[in-house]
Amino acid sequence: MLIAGNWKMFKGPAETLAFFDAFDAPEGVDVVVCPPFVSLEAAVGEEWPVYAQNVHWAADGAFTGETSAAMLVELGVQGSLVGHSERRLFFGETDDTVQRRAEAALASGLKVIACVGETEAEREAGEMEAVLRRQVAVLPRHACLVIAYEPVWAIGTGKTATPEMAEEAHGLIKSLHDTRVLYGGSVKPENAADLLSQPSIDGALVGGASLDAASFSSLCRIAASLS
Repeated sequence: MLIAGNWKMFKGPAETLAFFDAFDAPEGVDVVVCPPFVSLEAAVGEEWPVYAQNVHWAADGAFTGETSAAMLVELGVQGSLVGHSERRLFFGETDDTVQRRAEAALASGLKVIACVGETEAEREAGEMEAVLRRQVAVLPRHACLVIAYEPVWAIGTGKTATPEMAEEAHGLIKSLHDTRVLYGGSVKPENAADLLSQPSIDGALVGGASLDAASFSSLCRIAASLS
């Protein structure tokens, strides 16, 4: 089972080192931490795999604010998120750019967690399946690509898909793409066991609960107990 912590725009280098001093995860669970770019160098010195939160498709060029896959590899980063709902919502990410980022990262030897998921309006309109089919269709087939299903209406809202809702979406994604699928959407120790025990859920992409070392350690222990 894979548990990935997405720190978003939290924790500079000093806070990153303090987190790892307090973090502890058991054997039997794969752990990934995704710090902000300024904290990647501090994090790669620790024992846990480190992923970036985004990666550009070009090897270099006039792309202010972006970072190439080769730069991440040189730093010791092992993978990257692509297509997170906040990137889609606030920074104009599209299915096309998600595909290009994923392909470039994989070609450079990085692992990828590609995020997909419907908005609340899309779910209420009965478009969940169509949205997931469209978003998954552009993702490359690769042994180092994992998909994270994040219902956008459950990101940072405190809302969580029921285990049955999550299982339905994960089952659909697995019918479209033969890979591990993580659930992301207000995962915390209180609901992790119910979600992670679903047969099609292979782990979690954790936001707020990954910022606290004790909370994230607890999540990892729950995942290990279910593996």
